[in-house]
Amino acid sequence: MFNLNINKKNTGEFLRQYAIYIVLVILIVAIAIKDPRFISVRSMRDVLIQSSTRVIIALGAAFIILTGGADLSSGRVVGFSAVVSASMLQSADYSNKFYPNLPAMNLIIPVILAILIGVLVGAINGFIVSRFKVPAFIATLGTMVIVYGANSIYFNLPPNNSQPIGGLRGDFSKLGTGSFLGIPYVILIAIAVIIIIYVILNKTTLGKNLYAIGGNQEAAIVSGINVKKNIMALYIIAGTLYGIAGVLEAARTGGATNNYGAGYELDAIAACVVGGWSVSGGVGTVPGVVVGVLIFSVINYGLTFVGVNPYWQQIIKGAIIITAVAFDIRKYLAKK
Repeated sequence: MFNLNINKKNTGEFLRQYAIYIVLVILIVAIAIKDPRFISVRSMRDVLIQSSTRVIIALGAAFIILTGGADLSSGRVVGFSAVVSASMLQSADYSNKFYPNLPAMNLIIPVILAILIGVLVGAINGFIVSRFKVPAFIATLGTMVIVYGANSIYFNLPPNNSQPIGGLRGDFSKLGTGSFLGIPYVILIAIAVIIIIYVILNKTTLGKNLYAIGGNQEAAIVSGINVKKNIMALYIIAGTLYGIAGVLEAARTGGATNNYGAGYELDAIAACVVGGWSVSGGVGTVPGVVVGVLIFSVINYGLTFVGVNPYWQQIIKGAIIITAVAFDIRKYLAKK
């Protein structure tokens, strides 16, 4: 009897620790049974490409979730960064250029400018939250609307007048569609970002401080952590990641409009929650974010691959999110 109880306890602990990995495997197997072509190299490659920019956005959102908040501005920042980078990196012979008289410039300049938009919005969000104690949900809701408005004004400038931006330069498009040794650049960049964020959260003082702030902000203050400074830093990092994702999205899709990024913030938050990041703050791992993004990418791509109605996909995604949050809240209440 004793051994039986131990086995049950170990099994339960195993399932709690690796539930999201099990869910991912079950999804892949179920779709592969329906259509074995899904597990081909090409399909897996497509899933990873679609996941690349999403995981960068989700990692940015994870920083805010770590401190018990939620960033609703991420999708619109991605869209603004995409529009700005695309508008400055069109081919010289394209008939409908955003800037007809803009001379060709080094690729890095527009890319940095686009990323700086994310940095700026992140700094504004961080200042509002840390200085005025505005809840992250409300602060980022406001900046989400502002950023979308600013992007739409920019997008509507003559002679573009709200026309989709296309005709991107080859060197810029290659950033989103090219590959090195058969591995797409977007995947390599995503891997690099994952490693960097893992190091920040697990090997630096900033990461330790963020976990402490998310776990108990009052205790963090008492222990001497500069909460305002750390919150500013996490929002700036998040904004930087959104800017990078926006540039990659424009390069990957070959253009941009002011509606790029719509809804990305909800997908990012959902991926974090499903990946084990507590909505109460202070809990979460980088691998959890990655797997959370992969789960939703498999749902989006895989179910479309086998012909499942897109509306059913939304129902499945919603059910997974509710279940994940319910388990998280139960664990939080159990700890209390």
